[in-house]
Parts: sequence; structure tokens; C-alpha cells
Amino acid sequence: MPKKPLAFRMRPKNLSEVIGQQHLVSEGMIIWRMVKAKQLSSMIMYGPPGTGKTSIAMAIAGSMNMPYRMLNAVVNNKKDMEIAVEEAKMSGQLILILDEVHRLDKGKQDFLLPFLENGLIILIGATTSNPFHAINPAIRSRCQIFELQPLMPEDIKVALERSLIDKENGLGQSNVVIADEAIWHLAEMSGGDARSALNALELAVLSSEPDSDGIVYIDLETAEQSIQKKNFSHDKNGDAHYDVLSAFQKSIRGSDVDAALHYLARLIEAGDLPSIARRLLVTAYEDIGLASPQAGVRTLHAIEAAERVGFPEARIPLANAVIELCLSPKSNTAYKAIDAALHDIQNRPIGEVPLHLKDSHYKGAKQLGRGNDYLYPHNYEKGWVNQQYLPDALRTSTYYQPKQTGKFEQALAQIHKNLNRNRNGEHK
Repeated sequence: MPKKPLAFRMRPKNLSEVIGQQHLVSEGMIIWRMVKAKQLSSMIMYGPPGTGKTSIAMAIAGSMNMPYRMLNAVVNNKKDMEIAVEEAKMSGQLILILDEVHRLDKGKQDFLLPFLENGLIILIGATTSNPFHAINPAIRSRCQIFELQPLMPEDIKVALERSLIDKENGLGQSNVVIADEAIWHLAEMSGGDARSALNALELAVLSSEPDSDGIVYIDLETAEQSIQKKNFSHDKNGDAHYDVLSAFQKSIRGSDVDAALHYLARLIEAGDLPSIARRLLVTAYEDIGLASPQAGVRTLHAIEAAERVGFPEARIPLANAVIELCLSPKSNTAYKAIDAALHDIQNRPIGEVPLHLKDSHYKGAKQLGRGNDYLYPHNYEKGWVNQQYLPDALRTSTYYQPKQTGKFEQALAQIHKNLNRNRNGEHK
């Protein structure tokens, strides 16, 4: 039987062996308290790969000295879950560790729900997806939700060092000597993923010839070859993706060029041109808007150029657009104005369209009074005429609140001010 990977063999057997996630497992924290009190409830742990979700689940089972079964929501079928329930009935209770819990289909959910309800099964689900988006509310409402954070390099270094001295499950029998800069490289370049770091270390050891004394030396070059580059975690359907997109737009809105380029680079590294394009266009109109209307047009041109040339060259027009949007004056007046109008539509009586504005281009409309009193603005010297346009119920409502931003919106603001001054005390 093939030997299991180092990361699997080094999984903790109890909470004291867990690396990182001290906000959950250290003394006095919630999972520690549940284990100490011997009062487990079903839970879902979510976070990036390699942060210890399954490891913590197994450590809980080990610390509680309870029977457990480990299944995968994708691979294992309902029959496997029926077997787990029968085991639970025989032992009185069972911990079901379920990887990829967000992929649990309706049939499996319906089967498990009553056993979660009566406590026969304690579910510990693990997923990289945000359970508030990806997991059925019926399951979610019966579980505590715990978010795991990416591990710090210091945490991963502890895991690597522990594996080097563990003779039973680790590399302790291999007589490994590793340079300090090599172990730090593995810890830092794993991107917070302990699994990636441990498996890279094992690759480095197994691919290196021992010297005449049986010692395996791991230097920085070997470590670099074993991990290649930073493990870039970016699930396009996961939280990390939306967090980066959010930070991207907020950095542009905040006029921080360096931060915006950083998040653009992360999205480029993930190869996610559609999301970049969509967010740039939204930003151009939501956050720059009327302060620099041509920025939206130029952003669209940059996106079209990026789509035409593709990566890696697409990074260049995208960077142009990001820098321009960052350094443009900002205005959200159009965005705020339409949202205010929508708010009234959704929350207030809005009344009828004024009779003089109603469609009169059909036989009999004039007899109904439609359009009879309409004043055609082009017939007036100033190009506008004072008449009511809003329904009676909203006749005093104001939605557009101009700002003194770029020259374009300043000009609009002045026109708006003049029109309102001329209408002062009169119907719109």
C-alpha cells in the first residue's frame, strides 16, 4: 500500500498538537471549552486550503476519545452515511467528519438532518467555501460556524520542525539537516498552507541523496525547487476571490494606486480577466462617474484591448485603466441619485404620471386629456419651460445632489443650480 503523504501522517491527534487557529483551540477559546466540557455541537469550519480544518476535526475526535468516521460529501454516497448512522446507534454517538460539506446534495442532507437534530450524529464539516453562501440553511442552522485563518509562516515552521523530529509519522528516521533559510523559504512561500509546505519538505527529502554518513542536506536551492513558487490560493468561487475584488474596488475608490495595482496583480495571477473587467467598469461609473465621464469610455477601451491581446500582455492596458481611475476625481452622485429614486419606488406611494406627460399618440387620447397641457421645451428661448414632471406624490422629491469634483460635474452642478433658482418657489 502506498505511503500516505507527510501532511496526512502529521495530522494532530489532539487539540494540543494543532498548529495555529489559536482563536478557536487555545485554552479558554470556544472549541477548547467544548472539548473540555465534553459538550460538542455540530460545526462547520471554513477557510483556505491547508489551514487545518480536517486536522482540527480529527484532533477534536481524538481529544474527546469518541468514535468518528471521515467521509467526503462528493465521493461518499448515501449508503456510506447510513453505515455511519448505524455505527452511531451502536456506540450511542458518532462524530461525522465531512469534507467538502458544501457539496452535500439534498438527498444526503434530508437523510442526515434528523440525526443531527437528535444529537446521534455530531457533524464536523470542512469546506473552503463560505457556508453562509454555499451551504443549505437547514444544515447551517444546526451547526456552529467557525472561520479558519491562513497560517502564519511561524506556525508553518513549527509544523515543519515537528515533522523532522517525529520518527513514527514524520521524517525523523531520515537524518535530515535543513538550512535555516531553506525551512523559512518553505514556510513563507506556502501561502499559509501547511499541507503545501509539508509535502514540499517531503519532496525535498525524498529527492535528495544522503551523503556518506547517511545525512540528507536540504539547502535553499533544494527548497526553492521543491515548492517552485508561492502557493497562490485564489478560488474563483470562494471568499478569497470576493475579498480581493472588494479590496480592489475600495483601493481605487480610495485613490491608493499601489494597493489597487497589488490587487490587480493578484487577479491577473489568478487569470480572472472577466472579473477584472466587470469590476473596473462598475468602478468607473460608480466611483468616478460624473467627475470624469471619459474615464468610463477609456476603461471600456482598455478592457477591450486586454480581451483582444489576452494575458500576459493584457496586464498593460489594465494597469493603465487602474492608474487613471485611482487618480481621477471621484463622484458617486449618479449612483446615489438612482438609488434614491429606486428607494422611493420601492417604499413610497408614487402616484400617476401627470396627465400632460402621458402618451397622446393614439386616437382619442386628447379627449381623455392626455398631453393637452404639455409645454414643448424647444418652443421656448432658454430650451426649458417650467412645468411639473414628477407625479404629485413625489413632486418635491430631489434625487441628484451634485458635487464640486471635476470640471464636467462642476459645470453640471452650475446648470442644475441655475435651473433650480429659476424654478424657485414653483412646480418642477
